[in-house]
Amino acid sequence: MLIKDIDLLEQIIHRFSFSLGKDIAGYRNHVYRVINLCGLLTPLDTSQLEKIVIAGAFHDLGIWTANTFDYLSASRQLAEAFLIERGQQDWVNEVVGMIDDHHKISPASAAPHHLAEVFRRADWIDVSLGLVLFGVDRRRLREIRMCFPNAGFHRRLLALSAKRILTHPWNPLPMLKR
Repeated sequence: MLIKDIDLLEQIIHRFSFSLGKDIAGYRNHVYRVINLCGLLTPLDTSQLEKIVIAGAFHDLGIWTANTFDYLSASRQLAEAFLIERGQQDWVNEVVGMIDDHHKISPASAAPHHLAEVFRRADWIDVSLGLVLFGVDRRRLREIRMCFPNAGFHRRLLALSAKRILTHPWNPLPMLKR
């Protein structure tokens, strides 16, 4: 069963709607796809789902709030400030770890059900448009993508990547890690 409406996610997205501008629908849908893919990769309890939602909401947000493609630091800072504001300081390391490692090429953890690794895999599935699946059934991926359409998200990432390549040819994808 798909998770279609998450109040906490909607609140965070709304808070940053000005920064997201015309990319709001694409980003929102990307985050919902990642959250739902996490749920397909491993069962999530309530607190794990909330951590995934917070990491998801902030993981790429620095692109828009800091106006940079070297956005991991900005995204981490936003998530940390949000967690402190909510009195959830004890979640900072885990949530920031998910944000930090979501573009790792190698596993974030040796344990496949570790939240950072689940989040990394889910993001790679979505960003690769399903070229990488990590065992997720294509039919389920199609169902998620139909419910949360792309809305220009991947086109925007390609445009940002092209711009970054022109301006930083020796470091075109600074968010990638080994």
